[in-house]
Amino acid sequence: MAGKIMIVDDEANIRQLVRFNLEKEGFTVIETEDGDACLETVGREKPDLIMLDIMLPGKDGLEVCRLLKAQHSTAGIPIIMLTAKAEEIDTVLGLEMGADDYVTKPFSPRELTARIKAVLRRNQKEPSLDDELVFGNLRLNLARYETFLGRDKLELTPKEYELLKCFITCAGKAFTREQLLEQVWGYEYAGDTRTVDVHIRHLRIKLAADRALAEAIETVRGVGYRLRNN
Repeated sequence: MAGKIMIVDDEANIRQLVRFNLEKEGFTVIETEDGDACLETVGREKPDLIMLDIMLPGKDGLEVCRLLKAQHSTAGIPIIMLTAKAEEIDTVLGLEMGADDYVTKPFSPRELTARIKAVLRRNQKEPSLDDELVFGNLRLNLARYETFLGRDKLELTPKEYELLKCFITCAGKAFTREQLLEQVWGYEYAGDTRTVDVHIRHLRIKLAADRALAEAIETVRGVGYRLRNN
């Protein structure tokens, strides 16, 4: 599965640790020390995934993530946030900016490698060219990875898209947060489940133009979420 990984961190020892472990797995690793260097380099290097530290000199990781996700040419590059902080706000803000996952320092290189591979697997799946999923006024084009609400194109993050695809494929089924993490993030998630709640909240906001559709994503008390099929 090897690919090109960009590590953005101002700590040389962290970059060296990540490089050593990823190169053992066959990945190509690009190092940058700050957010500006990342933004200058990403277009030229076209990484398959970016590991982005939150605490950076100059532009912090949250701002860099926001800028990357706002540009069409880089919006599809998956991002794993690295943070030395354990506070909820860092995790939530990173996810709201469009990050695909986060890892708190100090981290296990083995776990980090597993998460990178899981994110890349999700992004490398190729659907049939004619495949579409339709639910009411919502249409997912699986070949182009695009979502339309009526005639309007919705700008979804990769994980928001995958959550919708999971719900539509199994409309009416109630999923626990853990099941959604495994289905959409591609591995058995060892951390808390707030990442699901953040993505569901953003999905509802983006579907708000069709109130019935937004409300169809139901919270199932004591379980998780489901897409109401009626």
